[in-house]
Amino acid sequence: MHHITVFEHEILRYDIGDNRITEEQFNALERYHGDGIPYYKLIYHGIQFNEHVGVIQVGNILIEVLPKADKNETDATLWRNRLIGMLKAVGTFDIKSPSSGKLNIKPNTVLDLYFELFTREVENLLHSGLIKQYRRKEGNVTALKGSLQFGKHLQQNLIHHERFYVKHTHYDVNHKLHFILYKAIKLLGKINTNTGLQSRIGSLLLNFPEMQDMKVSETTFEKLVFNRKSEQYRGAIEIAKLLLLQFHPDVAKGKNHVLALMFDMNLLWEQFVYVSLRKNKEPGTTITAQTSKYFWKPENGRRTCMRPDIFIKTDKGNIVLDTKWKNLNGYNPSPADLRQMYVYHEYYNASKVALVYPGTTNSNNSGHYLQEDVITAKNCSVISIAVATEISVWQSQIFNMINVFATT
Repeated sequence: MHHITVFEHEILRYDIGDNRITEEQFNALERYHGDGIPYYKLIYHGIQFNEHVGVIQVGNILIEVLPKADKNETDATLWRNRLIGMLKAVGTFDIKSPSSGKLNIKPNTVLDLYFELFTREVENLLHSGLIKQYRRKEGNVTALKGSLQFGKHLQQNLIHHERFYVKHTHYDVNHKLHFILYKAIKLLGKINTNTGLQSRIGSLLLNFPEMQDMKVSETTFEKLVFNRKSEQYRGAIEIAKLLLLQFHPDVAKGKNHVLALMFDMNLLWEQFVYVSLRKNKEPGTTITAQTSKYFWKPENGRRTCMRPDIFIKTDKGNIVLDTKWKNLNGYNPSPADLRQMYVYHEYYNASKVALVYPGTTNSNNSGHYLQEDVITAKNCSVISIAVATEISVWQSQIFNMINVFATT
């Protein structure tokens, strides 16, 4: 497996550059992009990534796209660990069973981590025993049980008096949860390139009962209902859903299959800041994410709402934060972002509003809104929070910076 590591917004081409894909792989990515994939855009002889990070596996090449808040820092290992740490912090890997805390493999990519988690979850299910469920079954049997289907019985058993065509319930391990897991295990056997997991995935294929194949879609997972017995399956099913729905077989060539596990860094940064504040919040303070408020109603049609990233309610007043995953590098925020914060001031009766960015240093640059060149009482702070190597230190810095901003 050829491994290419790039950072967000970088370009990959098949004709020039130190990191290259083949023209055949580009064609596979081009077909994949035609499905409405937002992770990159097509350019001349290549692709350019955007704010989405993670991994894309195309045939025998693994493209790892890492975040980067500082253009001068290009340590891939450092940013890989930060990305995995952020995903863990926001609960992307929040698998409830005890198996998730004891990973055997040091992940080289986010993909390895997902494969390891899924393998441990299924191993744990096999160890504790696969659950059985009732399922409806229809067909010929040699003993009468359930309800006899007269029409089909007469049609098929006119000369077979020893058989009965019946509809009945059967209690076994052949049910939808296991169909999904078995399909995901087979997919891992096909696409896994981590040598540390090969034997374990092979063992799962041997020990897991062979199941019928089934087509899966978003609807398949939406219809699943977990109960007391099947709740232990939720973690494995969530990862299976991610893998199965993001796998796109190459129907044209048959060898450049595409699997993409990509995350929007703007959304991840928002969630990371939110959980960091919630983790350390003080009594009497409420912190909510994506708090909607209507601000326009047409004569006919639906109302329009605004939705800031983070809303904080304290004894000293309301605070609105909007997070942006980019480094300003000394420039002012965009006029559109500043206008948006002014509106939040008005509609959320906020005492303070701020734009929150990652950066190389901790800083708080406060600016006031003008009205006919007169400085008003409304201000908007631009808060930059230094990216730390340790996730826990980074989260503490986020809380401390926002707490100082809120209390002074």
